[in-house]
Amino acid sequence: MNSGKADVVVVGAGPVGLMCAHLGQLCGLKTVIVDPTDGPLKVGRADALNARTLQLLEIGNLFDELYALGKTCNTSSVWANGGFVSRQSSWWEELEGCFHKHFLMLGQSFVEKLLDERLARGGAGVMRSVSAERVEILDGGCLTTLSNGEVISSKFVVGADGSRSFVRNYFRIPFEVVRPQMIWAVVDGVIETDFPKVPEIIAFQTDSSDVAWIPRESNVDRFYVRMDTNCFTQEEVLQKINRAIRPHSLRFQEIIWFSQFSVKESVADSFSVGERVFLAGDACHIHSVNGGQGLNTGFADAFNLVWKLNMVLNHGAPSELLQSYEKERRPVAQSVIETSGELVRSTKFSATGFHARDYVSIVQKRAGNITGMGVRYGEEGLAGTRVFDFEIHRGAQRTRLYSLLDYSQFTLLVFGEGEVDIAFPPFVKLVQVAPHRRLSGFWSESSPYRDRVLLVRPDSYIQSHSSLDHIGSLLEGMKW
Repeated sequence: MNSGKADVVVVGAGPVGLMCAHLGQLCGLKTVIVDPTDGPLKVGRADALNARTLQLLEIGNLFDELYALGKTCNTSSVWANGGFVSRQSSWWEELEGCFHKHFLMLGQSFVEKLLDERLARGGAGVMRSVSAERVEILDGGCLTTLSNGEVISSKFVVGADGSRSFVRNYFRIPFEVVRPQMIWAVVDGVIETDFPKVPEIIAFQTDSSDVAWIPRESNVDRFYVRMDTNCFTQEEVLQKINRAIRPHSLRFQEIIWFSQFSVKESVADSFSVGERVFLAGDACHIHSVNGGQGLNTGFADAFNLVWKLNMVLNHGAPSELLQSYEKERRPVAQSVIETSGELVRSTKFSATGFHARDYVSIVQKRAGNITGMGVRYGEEGLAGTRVFDFEIHRGAQRTRLYSLLDYSQFTLLVFGEGEVDIAFPPFVKLVQVAPHRRLSGFWSESSPYRDRVLLVRPDSYIQSHSSLDHIGSLLEGMKW
């Protein structure tokens, strides 16, 4: 029996598991990630990264490579009776502290490929065609037995192994699934059409709202078509699309992916076991695809969890810090399910009889979830909110706040002048931004945090804040 050691074993190399391992790598953690598949996803599944995810990709050093591959989209429209009856994007335009006010339409396969390559280059590539068969919680850590006979000793285990999670089922964590009896076809392909095609999300109104057109990267388009039966053909799906887009017509030059899914909704009763085993992504919450929140919510799980594991492992933080993962992420998961559930049901049931317009109205109402920018940890005030991204300067050079954040550290942001003469832990990075133009150092004449000090978590949420006179109070209790 072979054995190995790691800080964290990640079960599942979908996008969330890969992101957990990548963030662990940024923090200097030794990770082992296992998956029964022989490689990253090639086609299908998630299709959009929201504005908050784009910010998180900045601090995860992934933004530049992925952004260049995708297509931006911030408009949702309604088509009925042979023409566009509305177009809306106000919920994106109104976002504060955000440079990328849109979805980046990009298939999940591109994200997985990049993360897989990054892990391999860092010497922590995915162990493929290998499954976890047993996870034991012992004093001080875990033992994970793999299908190839290896046993890995680790401090923590993260189950990011999807809706049928082995880890969740192994520990018998309740996961009661609600099924609204709605079945959808999804098809990705290259199309030929006389429809006035533009890069926007279109909900089509017929007797219901059962077709949605989603732009994708390059020359690919996606269609979601509600079928409400398990047995249907590609031709029947195409007929529904053509009925929706009348008087125009459409055909597929190439079908890249064709699948079906039934709507399922659930939140796990617990996101962790004994502060040693944690669930992330679909392993602890599932919902309909409406609103494009699945991948984005899973990534937010990863960014919330891994820095906490790092602080406990490498910087002496108390294990109680790990309890905040479920406390913060479970309400978000429940809110996402409510949002996607309201959206998907509106495609079939409408008090007004105008399903598509109802759908877009719900998008506007639920924009905080759909853009990701409305998620906060805490009831009121600055603490628990995402720190805004905005333009700052370093001497004569222009940059942005998020380019200065480091996922492996807290950041102490001081928006004011004067020397900062306090001691702070080695995992806290000091960034001082003067309020006026300077020849050197950082400055901004339009900071939303003028004369304030912010302690920003590694996941770019504000931990605490104070006036310039009370900087030391922000670091109390952090001398781990």
